[in-house]
Amino acid sequence: MYNTAPVPIRNVPGARLHWEAHGASPEPHGSAGRGPTAPALVLLHGLGSSSADWLFQVPAFAPHYRVLAVDLPGHGRSEAAGRLSVEGMASAVGALLRDLGEGPAHLLGLSLGGCVALALAAAEPERVRSLVLVNAFARLRPTGPRGALRLLTRLALLAAAPMPVVAAHVARGLFPRPDQRALYEGAVASLSATPRRRYLAAVRATAAFDGRRLLGSIRCPTLVVAGERDGTVSRAAAEQLARGIAGARLVVIPHSGHATPADQPEAFNRAVLDFLAGV
Repeated sequence: MYNTAPVPIRNVPGARLHWEAHGASPEPHGSAGRGPTAPALVLLHGLGSSSADWLFQVPAFAPHYRVLAVDLPGHGRSEAAGRLSVEGMASAVGALLRDLGEGPAHLLGLSLGGCVALALAAAEPERVRSLVLVNAFARLRPTGPRGALRLLTRLALLAAAPMPVVAAHVARGLFPRPDQRALYEGAVASLSATPRRRYLAAVRATAAFDGRRLLGSIRCPTLVVAGERDGTVSRAAAEQLARGIAGARLVVIPHSGHATPADQPEAFNRAVLDFLAGV
């Protein structure tokens, strides 16, 4: 059976999480305690975004998997209690999967979401069937002088400019081409609606994350995806993930920037589905 239905917000330790489930319906939990008939594929968005970012992925993935698109703590309609951290976000996602009675799930994370997926796989390996890390990193570092300048500009805007100005700056880096105007406007609208304090908290959490020591502990099948033209996360960061995680495979998506699922959805979806079919 196929459905698309919003799920109410759920309280988990440290957060109130909103998510949406798409695709194969779980069968009722009977006396045998059986869980969903289809494995879960959990989609974790990037910094300042929300579960609405997966417009091009849900239709492609839902026929094959039970897709759970989550608003990370401090993003979208989810709330965080206390100081935001990548590890705390990972714990909240793990608690959600436990409460839903999910078996080991496929985790797909973009940028910050990839860090959250990595942290969860290290802390609770029994909950993770595979990882897809998209333009993610173990430790965030600017991509050369241009990347450092972009980061300094963003921080300066965050300190003084209205959020729509910050949003326009970020969106220009994600979708610079004229033919990407609709994607640009969507990103501006989404980020403009994010309260400054929430965005700052997420920026701090991202900058503080250091997952380098976690890489050697990851044992699940892992696909590392890098956008060929990503100006936010360096190719070296993707290569570090692929080298550090045993058996990980690196795929570079041509003509793609940091928002690979949106700017090259067909190539991205095909790479993910091919990988998951082999897990």
